[in-house]
Amino acid sequence: MTAQIQALPEDWVQRMAAGEVIDSPAAVVRELAENALDAGATRIVITLWLDQWRIQVADNGAGMTREDLQQAALSHCTSKLQSSDDLWNVRSLGFRGEALHSLAQLAELEIGSRPPADAAGCWVVFDRQGQPAEMEAVAIAPGTIVRVSQLFGDWLPRRQSLPSPAQQLRAIQQGIQHLALCHPGVTWQVYQGDAQATDPRATGRPESRTEAREWFSIWGAATAADILPQVLSTVAPQDLYHTHVPLAAPETALHLTLGLPDRCHRYRPDWVKVAVNGRVVRLPELEQAILQAFRQTLPRDRHPICFAHLHLPPQHIDWNRHPAKVELYLKALDDWRSHLQTAIQTALHQSPADLGQTLYGGRMGQLLRSAEAPGAYERRLSPPSMAEATGEAGAAASDGLTDGLTDGLTDPPMEALTALRAIAQLHQMYIVAEHPTGIWLVEQHIAHERVLYEQLRDRWQLLPLDPPLILSQLSPAQVAQLQRIGLDIAPFGDDLWAVRTLPAPLHEREDAAAALLELSQGGDFESALVATACRTAIRNGTPLSLPAMQTLLNQWQATQSPRTCPHGRPIALQLQETSLSRFFRRHWVIGKSHGI
Repeated sequence: MTAQIQALPEDWVQRMAAGEVIDSPAAVVRELAENALDAGATRIVITLWLDQWRIQVADNGAGMTREDLQQAALSHCTSKLQSSDDLWNVRSLGFRGEALHSLAQLAELEIGSRPPADAAGCWVVFDRQGQPAEMEAVAIAPGTIVRVSQLFGDWLPRRQSLPSPAQQLRAIQQGIQHLALCHPGVTWQVYQGDAQATDPRATGRPESRTEAREWFSIWGAATAADILPQVLSTVAPQDLYHTHVPLAAPETALHLTLGLPDRCHRYRPDWVKVAVNGRVVRLPELEQAILQAFRQTLPRDRHPICFAHLHLPPQHIDWNRHPAKVELYLKALDDWRSHLQTAIQTALHQSPADLGQTLYGGRMGQLLRSAEAPGAYERRLSPPSMAEATGEAGAAASDGLTDGLTDGLTDPPMEALTALRAIAQLHQMYIVAEHPTGIWLVEQHIAHERVLYEQLRDRWQLLPLDPPLILSQLSPAQVAQLQRIGLDIAPFGDDLWAVRTLPAPLHEREDAAAALLELSQGGDFESALVATACRTAIRNGTPLSLPAMQTLLNQWQATQSPRTCPHGRPIALQLQETSLSRFFRRHWVIGKSHGI
């Protein structure tokens, strides 16, 4: 009987391997741009002719000599690995020597390059095996130009299986987007044919550590014809928070940029990005850690905007997991999950006085500015600022909320408080507070809900009930949920259950039975905390004294996530004093006799 197992022809093997590395035009752009970054390029120009299956990438990097060009497209030829030990010490984006050889297999490949020290460059046309077919000296600027033509020309089924040009363009834009986020010191230019496709401001600033903030704002300003994405059109630079967290280990740090939860969020988790050493990767464990860190700060069914860039020693990473290097093996993954969540929580834990203007406050300022009619008077260069708040807030901070609204709760220490001073209650719903920068409206129910939620999260206390509370017609899922949150519940007859313990905030409430039914309909412990905090928080329509309002403001300012309530609703509306100054024309110079 003839053997059924046979060795595949070498050209078949190379074609299959090439198809794994280069599977689309986006992969071509990714591989060539990464090579340019590895060569130290600070300017990368990408030109696309997708309808002609042609791509060109030019850079101002180190360039290649004539001798290097002769081997550049051979299989597994690279300058980035010198020994087997280097496989565990990868410091470059590329290292396998597969990309250029794969391009030679799947397309017509030409490379022109010149090192800065050479007087002339060299232009090489490669055959399908990666061997130089034509070579000539050319006048070329220092750097490298790679041209790819007739991509998949000999592999028509691959062309036919690829998505439409518009979808391919979106994949390319995302790849450029990811590289730009990771490499802020690089200027990127993208052309579709002869037309420039990117905003000319899309340049990195190597001296700035707010690179993600800059790139987010640039993408948000892109026009419909731009190659850059539109998904962040609602994000402004002031809506983003950026931090750099150096860690104890050498070469280890975390750069974090996140959308402030009361200003910008997404219907999908498509802008939760994790990068490792200059490349955006798929790390589901860390992506879930980011989503978990934003829980109880975003509205229902909304997802955060977050870019986390991990800088790790090379020996902590194994890139040999996926041909496109979008997946990797990472040591101490649990430790990084903890570091990431801590960094996000620290970023979100800002005092309300440091929050800056909220989205809604900004809109209010725009409304006041639009109401201002042009005047003919000379204007001062800068309007006067409101005087600093008095020390009355400190005196009021010692008073507790009245009418038993915060029984058992204590005020935060004085050093944790800011200069918010309660001055009135509006419609028995909003606390009007004075701040050095203007006027704040704080919604009393959801501010108190945030306070209670964090206190319950830190101290979930159950008290005994005597006699027990009897509930009826509970489903097995409801009983399981009440048991999950620690309640003592047992059958008490036909379709009856006796509850012998109750969360402390609900213990003396007349609606305890209704509250338990609400708790039983949640899905986890977190939902029980949120439901308890919401039910026991000050109701809108409740009159408060000034000391009670001040105490609530102080407690709210000391919370870890003061921007939003546990349901994700914004808590405070800020009206800046500068907007008031413009509206009331205090910048007009009329004369001393008018008392201005």
